[in-house]
Amino acid sequence: MFSAGVLSVIFIGVYFLVLEQDQDQVEQAVVMKQDTIQTEVPIYVPNYYYGIVVDSLHVFEGEIQRNETLADILSAYNVPYEKIHQLASSSKSVFDVRKIGVRKPYSVLYQGDSIKHATHFIYKPNSIDYVVYDIKDSVNIYKNSREISYREQELAGDIQTSLYIDMLNQGGDVDLVNNLVDVFGWQVDFFGIQKGDHYKIIYDEKYVDDEYIGSGKIKAAYFNHINEPYYGIYFDQGDGQDYFALNGESLRREFLKAPLTFTRISSRYSGRRYHPVQKRFKAHLGTDYAAPRGTPIFAAADGTITDARYKSNNGNYVKIKHNGNISTQYLHMSKIATGMRPGKKVKRGETIGFVGSTGLATGPHLCYRFWKNGVQVDALKVDLPPSEPIDSLYRAEFDSLSQMYLVRLDQIQMPVDSVQEERMTAEVVQ
Repeated sequence: MFSAGVLSVIFIGVYFLVLEQDQDQVEQAVVMKQDTIQTEVPIYVPNYYYGIVVDSLHVFEGEIQRNETLADILSAYNVPYEKIHQLASSSKSVFDVRKIGVRKPYSVLYQGDSIKHATHFIYKPNSIDYVVYDIKDSVNIYKNSREISYREQELAGDIQTSLYIDMLNQGGDVDLVNNLVDVFGWQVDFFGIQKGDHYKIIYDEKYVDDEYIGSGKIKAAYFNHINEPYYGIYFDQGDGQDYFALNGESLRREFLKAPLTFTRISSRYSGRRYHPVQKRFKAHLGTDYAAPRGTPIFAAADGTITDARYKSNNGNYVKIKHNGNISTQYLHMSKIATGMRPGKKVKRGETIGFVGSTGLATGPHLCYRFWKNGVQVDALKVDLPPSEPIDSLYRAEFDSLSQMYLVRLDQIQMPVDSVQEERMTAEVVQ
C-alpha cells in the first residue's frame, strides 16, 4: 500500500499531465480555427443592370431627344457607322429602331473614361419591356421584360361630379376607371350615373422595382347606382378572365356596351333629331360618342367584316356581321385600322379604326349603329343574352371566394365627403 504522501504526489502529477494535454488541445483548436479563417475566400457577387454584369462598365441614362437618332447616340461612344447600320438592319425582326420615340428612356453601357466605347444600348418603350442591343463584338438584339410585383389595394368613393373626376380625386387612376366601367358595363349606364352613386373596389397595383406603374385587375367590386347594388367577382374557370354576380351569372355579354373607352354620348338614337349639318329634323338611328380624334374604336363582338371603305355621308366606316342576326357599323373614322377589309374575322375588343370626323360630321365622334333582324335598333336598349355562368364544376370554389370578398367589401369604409364633413362639424358646434 502507498502512503498518503506518495498518493498525493501521484495525484498532483496526473493532474498536471491532464491539464497540459487539455492546453495542447485548446492551442491546436485555436490554430486550426485561425487556419480556417485565413483560408476563407470572399464570395464574388456581380452587379447586374437589366440582366447584364456591369462591374467593369459605366452606365449612362438618358431620354431620346427630338430629331435624335440611334446613330447620333452611338457615334458619341465610338461605335462605327458600319456597325450602327448593321444593328439597324438586324433589329427589324425584334424592334425597328425607326419606332424609337421622343422622350423615351434609354441607357448606354460603355467602357473607358476619356475614350468611351459602347458595349450595349438599352431602349425602354414602357415601364415593363426593354430592348437590348448588344454590340460588344458581333451584334445581338433581344427583348425582355422586368418582373412585375402586385400589391392589393382598396378604394371607395361616391360620385359628386363624374366617375372619371371623382375616382381620380379619390386616389384611382385612368386605368382603374376604365376597368371599373368594364366590370359593370352591361349593368350600369355610366353615361347616366347620378350624384350619390358610390363604389368599393379591391384591386391590384403593379410595381417594378418598387416603382408604381399602374393599376392591375379588379378582384372584386361593388357599385351602387340609383340605390341599386351591383357586385362583380373576378373568377377564371378555365376559359379566361371574367366577372360574375354573386349568383354566378356572368356580368358580361357577347357585345361591348360601348365600342370605345369611356367618354360621353353626344347624341342618342332618335326618330327625330335636328341634324347639325343638314339643318333639318330627321331620324338618327345610331348612338354618337364624342371622343378625341384618334381614339381607338373596338369591334363590339366577334364577327366578320362586310364593309370597310369611304362613303360620302358615312365617311370612313366599318360594318361587321356577328353571329346570328346582328350587325354593327362604325362611322366617321379618321382612318380604318390596318388590315380591316371585307371577309376578315375580328374579335371583340379588337381595334378596327380611330375616331374622326370624315363624311357628314361637324366634329370628331363615332356614330355607332346596331342592326337586329335587318332593322336598326337602339344599341343601348337592345336585350342580349349573358355569356356563360359559373360551371357547376367550379361553383363551390366560386361561392367560397365570393362570400370572402362580400365580407371584405362590406368592411371597406366609405370616405366622408366635404358636404358631410361640414354638416358634422356644424352639429358639433351646435
